[in-house]
Amino acid sequence: MSSSESTDLLNTSENPASEGKGAAPLTPESAATPPTPAADALAAAKKEAADNYDRYLRAVADLENFRRRTTREKDDLRQFAAARVLEDLLPVMDNLSLALKAAKHPGADAASVASGVEMVLTQLKTGLANHGLKEVDPAGQLFDANFHEAVSAQPSQDVPEGHVQTVVRTGYVLNGRLLRPATVVVSSGAPKQEGQKS
Repeated sequence: MSSSESTDLLNTSENPASEGKGAAPLTPESAATPPTPAADALAAAKKEAADNYDRYLRAVADLENFRRRTTREKDDLRQFAAARVLEDLLPVMDNLSLALKAAKHPGADAASVASGVEMVLTQLKTGLANHGLKEVDPAGQLFDANFHEAVSAQPSQDVPEGHVQTVVRTGYVLNGRLLRPATVVVSSGAPKQEGQKS
C-alpha cells in the first residue's frame, strides 16, 4: 500500500461527510423516523379529545340557553297564569255592575234584584268550576278533619253524632288540593235527658 493511498484512507475515515459531496448534514428533522403505531394512536387520541371538548362546550352552551328559556317561560307563566280565570270573571263583573244599577233604580223590586244577584253568583261559580274549583259543602256528612274545621259541637235529634250539623262557611278545593276547609258545627248526638246518666 502506497503512502498516498493510506493518506486518502485516513482523510476519508476522519471526515465521513466528505464521502458524498451532495449529502446534507444529519439533523433531528432528517433523522426523524417514520410514524409508528404509538404516534398514530396519540394523534387520534388528541383529535378525539379536541372533538369531545368541542362537544362539551356546545352542550354547556345549550344547557345555559335552556336554563334562560325555562326561566323566561316560568316568569311569563307566573305573570299571565291568571289571565284565563280573569277573562271568565269579566262577564261576572259586568253583570254585577248591571245588578247594582238596577238596585239603585227608584222603585227597584227587591225580589228581582235578589234573583239577578243569584244568577250572577251561579255564573261566578260556573266560571270558577271550569278552572277546577269545587265547593266543600258537607252538611249531614261525617266530620272529616282533612276538609272540615269544627267551630263547635251541638246536640241534635236529627243529625247523628260526629256528623256535620251546620255549615257556617263553605270550603273550597282546587284540582284536588284544599284551598279552604269548610267551617262547620258538628253534632254531639241526641241531647241527654236531665236524669239520664252519662
